[in-house]
Amino acid sequence: MALISFKKTILRNLFSKPYTRKTEKEFPEGTRGHVENDMDVCILCGLCSIKCPTHAITVDKAEKTWSIRPMSCIQCRCCVDNCPKKCLSMGTRFQEPGDEKVTKTFKQSEKAIAAQEALMKAAKERAAAAAAAKAAAAQGGAAPATPTQGAHAAPAQNAPQNAEEKKD
Repeated sequence: MALISFKKTILRNLFSKPYTRKTEKEFPEGTRGHVENDMDVCILCGLCSIKCPTHAITVDKAEKTWSIRPMSCIQCRCCVDNCPKKCLSMGTRFQEPGDEKVTKTFKQSEKAIAAQEALMKAAKERAAAAAAAKAAAAQGGAAPATPTQGAHAAPAQNAPQNAEEKKD
């Protein structure tokens, strides 16, 4: 008897429409898909690769490249949250499955490289100028009063008045 009812179920399933529906290709906002990097903003600091729990991200400062192994990434968002320049973001498109594991490598543009080198050069010049000013101040002993030093001297003259006010 059970065999006859089973045959009815098989025949009904063969000739009827499926009860499932197709999934949507669009994912709702806030869905974690894959990591995207804006290489023109990236400074290749390496914090994303340090914070990645699966070590899916590699940064090569000498080659000026940023690489990710999408199949090793678990979309935990640690790299995005720790990026100082906020050049990393989570896309809503998921990684398509494939036959082999691939590594996606991104290289900085020449324009971004030139801009970063100009910033580094300016920072080094500022540091050298500050060090030279500090050395000159140390060799010269007491420097003549400048407007900024005069501004610091004014509150010192008012200090006794403030002390008297506290006594009252």
